[in-house]
Amino acid sequence: MAQISTSDLKTGLKVEVDGAPFNIISNEFVKPGKGQAFNRVKLKHLFTGRVIERTYKSGEKLELADVGDAQMRMLYREPDGVVFMDDNSFEQVKIPNENIGENDRWLMEDKLYGILFYKGEPVAIDPPTFMDMRIVETMPGDRGNTASGRVLKPAKTETGAEIQVPIFIDQDEIVKVDTRTGEYVSRSTS
Repeated sequence: MAQISTSDLKTGLKVEVDGAPFNIISNEFVKPGKGQAFNRVKLKHLFTGRVIERTYKSGEKLELADVGDAQMRMLYREPDGVVFMDDNSFEQVKIPNENIGENDRWLMEDKLYGILFYKGEPVAIDPPTFMDMRIVETMPGDRGNTASGRVLKPAKTETGAEIQVPIFIDQDEIVKVDTRTGEYVSRSTS
C-alpha cells in the first residue's frame, strides 16, 4: 500500500489509521524550541464522522487509504439499505443503512449522490451541497413577528429533514437547503 511522509500531509488527503479510513481536516506543523518537530493532525472518520487528533513525528510515514468515489443515482430503499446506480454502466450498489447515518434525511429518489468506495466496496454517501426540497409541514407565519430581524420557524421537508425556515415560507413551497449545515438558503428558482 502506498505511503506518504508527514511533510506531504495536506487537508483533504485520505489516510488509513488503525485499519480505518480517515480524512485529514487539519494539519499543523510544530517545531518546538527543544526536541524534534512534529505534525498535529485532526482526522475525520469517513464512515462515522468521528474526529480524532493524532501527533506524528516529523518524517514518519502514513498509509494512504484505498478509497475512491463515483457519482451514482439513488434508485430505491430496501429494509437493510439504499440502492444506487451508475448512469453510464448501469451497475447497481447497495449501501447499508448504518453507513448512511444522518445523511438519510437528504435521500431523494432519482438524485445524484457521491458514493465513497473503500477497498472496492461502497461504504458511504456524500449528498449534493445544495438540494431543492419541498416543505411538507410547517406552521403559518405570524404577521408582525419580525421585530427582532430574521425570524425562523420549524419546518419538515419531503425527506423528513427538520430545518428552520423564514416565517414567509409556506407549506408545499420548494426551498434550497445546504446539506452541510442543514440550513435554509433561499426559495428555489427552478
